[in-house]
Amino acid sequence: VQLQASGGGSVQAGGSLRLSCTTSGFTFDDYAIGWFRQAPGKERERVSCISSSIGNTYYSESVKGRFTISSVGAKPTVYLQMSSLEPEDTAVYYCAAVVLCPTWMAINDGMDHWGKGTLVTVSS
Repeated sequence: VQLQASGGGSVQAGGSLRLSCTTSGFTFDDYAIGWFRQAPGKERERVSCISSSIGNTYYSESVKGRFTISSVGAKPTVYLQMSSLEPEDTAVYYCAAVVLCPTWMAINDGMDHWGKGTLVTVSS
């Protein structure tokens, strides 16, 4: 199982970025895909999750309405479209293979694999 996040960069507040997560070694039948982030000196924050090729999606309150998660294919490739970015969104973003989105989002349980992250920097 492998996952790789990409697409990070530097953007001004109010701007947008799209992150990509490429995967191999599993399909949506095996795992859902989640995004989490970690800022310097802060705990990991679970941001979003998509649970199948049907597209059941979940968001944290801090990003709801600004971020959109989507997927292409059963392999899958997962995207995180981030809009109206704020300096507080600055972090390294990771994608992960999770067993069940609602459980992972609620109690941080069931994250089995994750890859290297991609840095997002939002300046004011």
